[in-house]
Amino acid sequence: MNDRASSLRSLEALLFISDEPVTSAVLAQALEAERPQVDEWCEELARGYEEREAGLTLRNVAGGWRLTTHPEAAPVLEQFVLASRHVRLTKAALETLSIVAYKQPVTRHQISGIRGVNSEGVLRALVDRGLVAEVGREETPGRPVLYGTTPEFLERLGLPSLSALPALAPLLRAGAGDAEAETAGTD
Repeated sequence: MNDRASSLRSLEALLFISDEPVTSAVLAQALEAERPQVDEWCEELARGYEEREAGLTLRNVAGGWRLTTHPEAAPVLEQFVLASRHVRLTKAALETLSIVAYKQPVTRHQISGIRGVNSEGVLRALVDRGLVAEVGREETPGRPVLYGTTPEFLERLGLPSLSALPALAPLLRAGAGDAEAETAGTD
């Protein structure tokens, strides 16, 4: 592979991982190239995407270069994203969502303490799905973020408000009874 092809590949990879527009100066520094050369490469990549009618575009926006999806792909992407938000929740996600629903407002640290495992990834997934959101900050050192459920959570569960959540005490007693029954059956 020649230097130009290698540079274009590296440039494209940098643009792919960036979540905001990247200035030519930053790209030039990363690629150890001159700014005019980087701008030329970006324009070449942009033309290439357009010529092959790719699902991606490269645009110079807000003072930097940004890789984006093609506007004509928007309806398909929107349908895909909305459909993926309704995928079944994992056991870890259900546990975390239950803790947030019953203990809110609650910090990530409190959730992890109750579950006994780091819950950061699961919590992030619930935020991404719109079921949990940041609702404030705790007035303690470090001011950790407080999480609570969203209107989407109520809508998905068919609840008019949080007060319609089932009482927790009977559920805990039922769980304890199941454990006692299992223990009794082993004698």
